[in-house]
Amino acid sequence: MSRNIIAILRGLTPEEALPVTDALLEAGITQIEVPLNSPDPFDSIARMVAYTTGHAQVGAGTVLDRADVLRLQEIGAKLVVSPDCNPDVIAATKAAGMLSFPGVFTPTEAFSALRAGADGLKFFPAFKLGIDGFAAVKAVLPTQTQTFAVGGVGPENFADWKAAGITGFGIGSNLYKPGRSIADIAARARDMVSAYDAVSV
Repeated sequence: MSRNIIAILRGLTPEEALPVTDALLEAGITQIEVPLNSPDPFDSIARMVAYTTGHAQVGAGTVLDRADVLRLQEIGAKLVVSPDCNPDVIAATKAAGMLSFPGVFTPTEAFSALRAGADGLKFFPAFKLGIDGFAAVKAVLPTQTQTFAVGGVGPENFADWKAAGITGFGIGSNLYKPGRSIADIAARARDMVSAYDAVSV
């Protein structure tokens, strides 16, 4: 089963990269981003890409410019997540053959991202927009738009977001924080997947 959960590993170190990847894959999470404001992020991403060939989509978050997109292309990354809607980054991502998930908050940003070629929209910070706010924006989006709630979402509110029409989730500190044990991350990942599956049948 393919799940629309993106694990956001902000602060991940290269030494943790493969053990954390194992924990996520075993739980059933196959979309992984390492934000570029993590320690040596390109090293971590390169290790994870080589390790998961064909089994996961690994990429970067907090991607702000075209140069970072090109560097990600060189190491074989598959997805690019940004905190903002930057048409230049989206265009570069698509030209490089990667998936583009820019951050948006308003209808103007959402449509700008889609016109630039985004594959999906990251609504961030989701807890500030709220479920009612998202539902209002969702009503005017093309019906097949992939939408991800990021920021303040977790198993306790998956059902409410799903009912409002969200198609996926980006999970950060509810899943990974620097210093958290692999066993803890694995347990949290399993809980995320169970909660996701329960509202996705």
